[in-house]
Amino acid sequence: MHGLLFFRPCLRLSIFATLINGKNMFTHNRRSWLQNSACGFGSLALGSMLAEQHAGAAPAATHSLTAKQPMLPARAKRVIFIFMQGGPSHVDSFDHKPQLINSDGKSIDFTGVRFGTFGKVSQRALMKPLWKFRQYGACGQHVSELFPKIAEHVDDLCFLKGMHTEGVAHGPSTLFMHTGATNQVRPSFGSWLMYGLGTENQNLPGFVQLQPSDTKGGPRNYSNAFLPSIYQGTAIGRASRSIDQMTIDHIRNPQLSPEDAESRFTLMQRLNKAQLDRRSDNDSRLEAVIKSYELAWRMQTDAPAILDLSRETEATQQMYGIGTTETDAFGRQCLMARRLSESGVRFVQINYADESPNPRWDQHSNMPKHMDHATATDKPVAGLLADLKQRGLLEDTLVWWGGEFGRTPFSQSNNGRDHNPRGFTVFLAGGGVKKGFSYGATDEIGHEAVEGKVHMHDLHATILHALGLDHEQLTYRYAGRDFRPTDIYGRIIEAVFA
Repeated sequence: MHGLLFFRPCLRLSIFATLINGKNMFTHNRRSWLQNSACGFGSLALGSMLAEQHAGAAPAATHSLTAKQPMLPARAKRVIFIFMQGGPSHVDSFDHKPQLINSDGKSIDFTGVRFGTFGKVSQRALMKPLWKFRQYGACGQHVSELFPKIAEHVDDLCFLKGMHTEGVAHGPSTLFMHTGATNQVRPSFGSWLMYGLGTENQNLPGFVQLQPSDTKGGPRNYSNAFLPSIYQGTAIGRASRSIDQMTIDHIRNPQLSPEDAESRFTLMQRLNKAQLDRRSDNDSRLEAVIKSYELAWRMQTDAPAILDLSRETEATQQMYGIGTTETDAFGRQCLMARRLSESGVRFVQINYADESPNPRWDQHSNMPKHMDHATATDKPVAGLLADLKQRGLLEDTLVWWGGEFGRTPFSQSNNGRDHNPRGFTVFLAGGGVKKGFSYGATDEIGHEAVEGKVHMHDLHATILHALGLDHEQLTYRYAGRDFRPTDIYGRIIEAVFA
């Protein structure tokens, strides 16, 4: 869906066929000629799309983006995932550890996952948080000076403080967070949601990634993998591009009138469907490709208006920090996410990401840099939470904030922290989760999850449950095996639901 249908290679043949037929240059049956000639060559273009589907996928019933009934009573209808790439430090933000403050500079033994040999015991000096904590809201949640705006919403948030995950480096952990695997090509979480629930707006993609990074998993983080291609994510913008380029390329062809564009699209779809009718194997993959073309066409109606943030009031834009240098870029992402979700997009991911070797929150030797990233994201996220709530959308929209892992309580390079997949914090909001609630805990210094432990598979299972999907029953047969989003793992954390 990176371009419209009339840019596809088989279009040139379609136009040629139209010109010939218009002049009656052939005396034999035009329908037969189109089927045997045009569709024959047109299949090359379709074949290039179908090649993306892995061999061995089992035939399935007709796949569609039509909204489907959930398997279970659903608390939420949609998800907004706010991805903090690089691993924000939980012990400097939401996981208050007095013992870490009191033990600042003390060297203790750690069993390493990054330094020296895996599993090696080594002395490391503890480093206290660089920012002061204080309690907020009726729930009394501790939040540091990094996030004063988000702190104002703690009575609407559900903190998971016993998170742990797979992978130590950014690439594997980011891929695992998105797909539940590090060593296989698996469908992304958003693609599973699309497969299970479809979308509420047939004129928009059901799964959108805003400003995604091309590294640390790249397109695999929003890939459909072996699911039909109709369930792949749609990238709007790129982390490497300016926020002004957060749009859909070639959404319209300025050289064609609406009538000419529709005529060409109609002809192409007739050719594609004629090819589908000629096949005897009821190829659902071919049908999925045709439907993706149809979606690209329909997007021309709704997408331009939804992507136009100037339609929002000045007060709303200011609430997200748009117009202020530090918060403008991320504020635009957050506001775009609200507009897409409000319009029926099932899963929207906001990416605070870039293409550098050490992404965003990855401060191995410069923890004060965390304040720059917090300043860029704090007000926009708070604005999104407030906007969703005042519009009545927070009740059935599940907001998920977090990174691929946390950071260590000990210092690295004297003024930094290393990666920590053993214990970290994420928060949820809306979608039926408890408000002003904290679940799980790390040890007294914030190094390792010890109570209410939640693995990334468990978080995936819990989010699916909130949307009415059973993670054990949501399966797709491929290469002789029934795959599911949490593989053979995952448990629902019932305690987080109201």
